[in-house]
Amino acid sequence: MARVARFGTWSSPIGVGMLAEKVVGLDDPLVDGEDAYWVESRPSEGGRRALVRRRASGQVEDLLPEPWSARTLVHEYGGLCVAVHSGTVYFSSYADQRLYRAAPGCAPVPITPEPPSPGALRYAAPSVALGGAWLVCVRERHLGPGSPGGPGGGAAGVVNDLVAVACDGSGEHVLAAGRDFFGTPAVSPDGRRVAWCSWDLPAMPWDGTELYEATLGPGAVAGPARLVAGGPSESITQPRYSNEGLLHFVSDRSGWWNLYADAGEPGGRGIAPMEAELAGPDWVFGQATYAFLRSGELVATWSAAGEASLGVLRPGGAGFETLDLPFTSFRGLQPRGSRILAIAGSPTSCEALVLIDPETCAVEVLRESRSSQVDQRYLSRPRHLVLPSGPAGPRGAPAGEERAPAEVHVLFYPPTNPELEAPAGERPPLLVMVHGGPTASVSSVLDYGLQFWTSRGFAVAAVDYGGSSGYGRAYRERLRGSWGIVDRADVEAAALGLADAGLVDRDRLLVRGGSAGGYTVLCCLTFGSAFAAGTSRYGVADLGALARETHKFESRYLDGLVGPWPEAQEVYEERSPLFHSELIRTPLLVLQGLEDRIVPPAQAEAIVEALRDAGVPVAYLAFEGEQHGFRRAETIERAASAELYFYGRVLGFEPADDLEPVPIDNAGALPAPRPAG
Repeated sequence: MARVARFGTWSSPIGVGMLAEKVVGLDDPLVDGEDAYWVESRPSEGGRRALVRRRASGQVEDLLPEPWSARTLVHEYGGLCVAVHSGTVYFSSYADQRLYRAAPGCAPVPITPEPPSPGALRYAAPSVALGGAWLVCVRERHLGPGSPGGPGGGAAGVVNDLVAVACDGSGEHVLAAGRDFFGTPAVSPDGRRVAWCSWDLPAMPWDGTELYEATLGPGAVAGPARLVAGGPSESITQPRYSNEGLLHFVSDRSGWWNLYADAGEPGGRGIAPMEAELAGPDWVFGQATYAFLRSGELVATWSAAGEASLGVLRPGGAGFETLDLPFTSFRGLQPRGSRILAIAGSPTSCEALVLIDPETCAVEVLRESRSSQVDQRYLSRPRHLVLPSGPAGPRGAPAGEERAPAEVHVLFYPPTNPELEAPAGERPPLLVMVHGGPTASVSSVLDYGLQFWTSRGFAVAAVDYGGSSGYGRAYRERLRGSWGIVDRADVEAAALGLADAGLVDRDRLLVRGGSAGGYTVLCCLTFGSAFAAGTSRYGVADLGALARETHKFESRYLDGLVGPWPEAQEVYEERSPLFHSELIRTPLLVLQGLEDRIVPPAQAEAIVEALRDAGVPVAYLAFEGEQHGFRRAETIERAASAELYFYGRVLGFEPADDLEPVPIDNAGALPAPRPAG
């Protein structure tokens, strides 16, 4: 018989140690012959990104010993930084950002010049060309004081171009230049054609891009570039060649990211159109949501109504055949003969590197992201809900900025623990999770960081507010000019809607988010009154400071989300929580990496100091060695335990865990803990 205990006080087998121990992140799968390669993020090794190979025999081996770490900082967010050809791997080293060659049995050797200063020359998305003699990749040069970390920040002093790097280290030269940004390049099967996307500020790659193609001649010299498709209001991504050399790409010209082929028609010919998303926003390099099998079949993943599918388009077929698979998320698709290598997961299984046979739907697991599991009875299964959202605007916002009623998508997770139940009539506290981006989207894949909460008696709502990807361009553009308004309205509407439905306690609503999600959290606490407490993880407090100081990739992002800087300075201040901190009366926990160049620590410290002076309960934890996002095991564990401790103090309950206390300024305003039963 289940024991009775108040929600939030339940004991759970998912301890903080399970959030980082025996767990790895899986990224950037690649295929070379019958061998599979991937990059593995390891919190237990300080966030090192190891390069791993699994041979056809099943043997798994690290290719880079410690302290080598394969990670690029192009665009600061990085992404794909590895290529492989005939057993030789090429990778960007996190330590100095140079490209290295690692032949079988040999130590890594640099093939790009030593930069004039650490990290001044960066490379991303390498692709092998011309029979393995060259790598085509994106290069980013940081030339001086205007680069991130120097005076001024922003775009000044940072130059991006597309280059060819000789694999033997004998030199490099420019293939395309003169644009602000270049996306992941694609090389044709014969190695002699290259396609890429480019765009200019103030656009982001999900706003408007152009697709080009050029021929590579002797010495990897590019011929004249041909504009294939694209423009200021069309987002093109993922150029890729079929086995026969036909260029394909994904475009959202229909309002949905769908597949097209450069088949002699202006702008390309649509393939199997659907009201679904076959791509996501290019925050990092190397997105791979479709691939061509050896047989000529095309396999792709798409998202609709908050859930992903994998399907196959056969030669001559009119549409994709959805495969019957035990997964709800797929990424990193790569062909391996007649099967697809992918990273996949579901609500009851963490992400794993798998081989999928499209003919039989058989699945072979090559590498799991987690080596320890808990009894599935402790796992909360999500429900996808569509809730109404109403107009909202921050206090002091200019008239006319309110938005018409809309809908908001939510994954709702009820509290779940087979050993415990709450007292009769009690409703659970709700923790609303706000994703970053703000163009990202939530996933139903099993996440022990989320189940950490549901197994302790919290309900969780993961919200895809207006601006999120996965629901078409119109939904994504609900946030245009309205950041801090639409996202806040949707997050609050989701929380209050669940309370009105009787699923959660209206007086115990909590909100947490990181980066852009942290900004939404601060807006909810500044300009609203729905929540009892919040946690901001490296969140934005001052929009103007972000516009002035952030890195090149996002240096004009706020033009579309808020308005042009500095012309719209008044709007920036109206929507910046730091300028209205006197309105915050809600307890706040702030978690911040001290090496964060995207949202520098000064933002967190300013909002914390303002709340200290105002007498509002506030706690601040800063982590040495962490950047924008936490990668170290000790940080991940401390952040989770601190958050649980903080909510217990705010809501007046004693968690079952033995937690290290968190220093809380102005803690006298908080209630005393009540018994668990």
